[in-house]
Amino acid sequence: MKVFKNFKDYSSQKPLALSLGMFDGVHLGHKSIIDALTNVGTQNNLETAILTFWPHPRFVFNPNEDLKLLNTIDEKKLLIEKYGVNNLFLKEFDDEFRNLTGEEFVRQILVDQLNVKYLIIGYDHSFGKNKSGNFALLQELSKELDFEVDQMEAINIHENNISSTKVRNALLEGNIKEANEMLGYSYSVSGKVAHGKKIGRTIGYPTANIETESIKLLPKKGAYIVEVYIKGQFYKGMLSIGTNPTVNGDSLTVEVYILDFNEDIYGENITVQFRDFLHDEIKFEGLEKLIERLDEDKKITNNYGF
Repeated sequence: MKVFKNFKDYSSQKPLALSLGMFDGVHLGHKSIIDALTNVGTQNNLETAILTFWPHPRFVFNPNEDLKLLNTIDEKKLLIEKYGVNNLFLKEFDDEFRNLTGEEFVRQILVDQLNVKYLIIGYDHSFGKNKSGNFALLQELSKELDFEVDQMEAINIHENNISSTKVRNALLEGNIKEANEMLGYSYSVSGKVAHGKKIGRTIGYPTANIETESIKLLPKKGAYIVEVYIKGQFYKGMLSIGTNPTVNGDSLTVEVYILDFNEDIYGENITVQFRDFLHDEIKFEGLEKLIERLDEDKKITNNYGF
């Protein structure tokens, strides 16, 4: 997959089948759009492309909003590439771009610069200044500018439309299985293993302290069953998100105890894939009660069907 940050860097002999949007999470609703895109590309001899924005437009319009995203930029690239897209446009949502009306965007960018011949958008997608671009506008312009346009229906799970917001809310409520079902894969967090307070090793549960990207959404505070990917291998793990109240911690940490593992991994990049929620963060009366609960969590994790 080729990645472009500037439209002017793109050139191809073939016209494009393209979809645009944030694609945060690249969930099953997004996958349905990408599947339709690749089918159209194959049937009509078109290259395929996703046009998305970085940073998220909400960071521009609401700079004080504490928005967390389901994907880092690298995660989004990997997911979109995995689903077979030929080209990815990562457009900076700058002042010039955000002041284009929907019609100007279609004429100047999609048609004149990118030679789009087939456009697929999501069921609720709007674009351009003041959200002036929508499916009705695209239908009107398609006749004049000689491209085809299609709007995808919403994808439902348990009679609920899938959306990035609903995935975020599920994670913030600890509903890991529901979030994973909407995503079509296990939600993950990656980062470098850093030195922590090393309290876990004194009670028989040494943990890897993971430095995560500040932009990345973390599920609610609590304990989770996870699968840990490190050095090309998967291991069962118990992950904690919280402030370690039992030992009077005051800062949020992400720590994972890796079962059947005893290697020095400081400085290594690891990925944890969330499988299930164990329990909320608990302040225990002492370390003995904490160890009892860790023993119980370890049994549950060991017996969990990965």
